[in-house]
Amino acid sequence: MSEGMKGMNGLVAKLLLALAGIAAFGAAAAQDAAPPAAASLDANSYVIGPGDTLQVFVWRNPELTTSVPVRPDGKISTPLVEDMVAVGKTPSQLARDIETVLAEYIRQPQVNIIVSTAVSTFSQVKVIGQVTNPQALPYREGMTVMDAVLAVGGLGPYAAGNRSKVVRADGGKPREMKVRLSDLLNKGDLSQNLALRPGDVIVVPESRF
Repeated sequence: MSEGMKGMNGLVAKLLLALAGIAAFGAAAAQDAAPPAAASLDANSYVIGPGDTLQVFVWRNPELTTSVPVRPDGKISTPLVEDMVAVGKTPSQLARDIETVLAEYIRQPQVNIIVSTAVSTFSQVKVIGQVTNPQALPYREGMTVMDAVLAVGGLGPYAAGNRSKVVRADGGKPREMKVRLSDLLNKGDLSQNLALRPGDVIVVPESRF
């Protein structure tokens, strides 16, 4: 089996584990358990986008717990909360906003939000240039440069792997980080295996020769 296929199989296995964890959280909420302590994506840094599906858990109020899509207008509607803007917020920020509205109806609401399906541009990592299959990949917590490059089938035959870079929007401004992909993939130099964030773009240039 090729290294690319091994990487793809590993990625699929990890995604299945993440989905299993989400299902477990849903079962706990239905049984009036405490709010889930963790999410499939980082609740403090992930930015919600259109098309994402959110699991909204309201502790001790299962009738208010629901799964909702983020509409094209960037808003969601849940029981007692109508047309709440979700796009551009982290899950934690949105949870606090929902708590503010619910406080008018119930005492000390505790809300936890999990991004169960991340499909928006904000939740993707793009791999472009000289790779086997350039594409946008769904971001997942803990994703690294190696994970992304293997998922697109590895470097192409004309890739200048050691001149690659990761482009990241940092504070609204693009920041470039050099990464020697050939050394990472061929020599096992794990110092080049950068951790990725949602919205990152991996650029693999063409060799000059």
